[in-house]
Amino acid sequence: MNNLVKRAQRRDADAFTELMQSQMQNMYKTAWAMLRNDEDAADAISDTILVCWEKLGQLKQAEFFKTWMTRILINQCNDILRQRKKVYPVEEVRETARPSDEYENIEWMEMLNGLDEKYRMVMILYYVNGLKTTEISDILHMPVSTVRTRLSRGRNQMTSLYHERR
Repeated sequence: MNNLVKRAQRRDADAFTELMQSQMQNMYKTAWAMLRNDEDAADAISDTILVCWEKLGQLKQAEFFKTWMTRILINQCNDILRQRKKVYPVEEVRETARPSDEYENIEWMEMLNGLDEKYRMVMILYYVNGLKTTEISDILHMPVSTVRTRLSRGRNQMTSLYHERR
């Protein structure tokens, strides 16, 4: 991936396209988990791709591309969430369900939705995106120990939610 990043930094459009396609599934999972809406997730992803293309030259170390891109995606999602609050009264916002063929994915998303927000984001980045605690620490601008604590508490909260539903 580092080779693709370096080629993309030299404005190789094919390398950038391949790089973004390799990250598309993780970006979608993260955006959908935050926004719970396909259209908003698509908007966040397209905005992220545009920002990455425009600012790729500012990335100093190619090995941190995934962390850098994920931080941009989270910021884009947060912007969309802020816009939602401005546009829609709270009583009109309806949570949409994501269609899925696999029951486990539905159950996993329901469990994630039941978590406190501060635990949800860490759990998504760790389990869905497969990031290390140090990478999550960089993305969320918090100490590694806080990330580990939130992972532990998120797991405990998820376990409690699971047993409540059984």
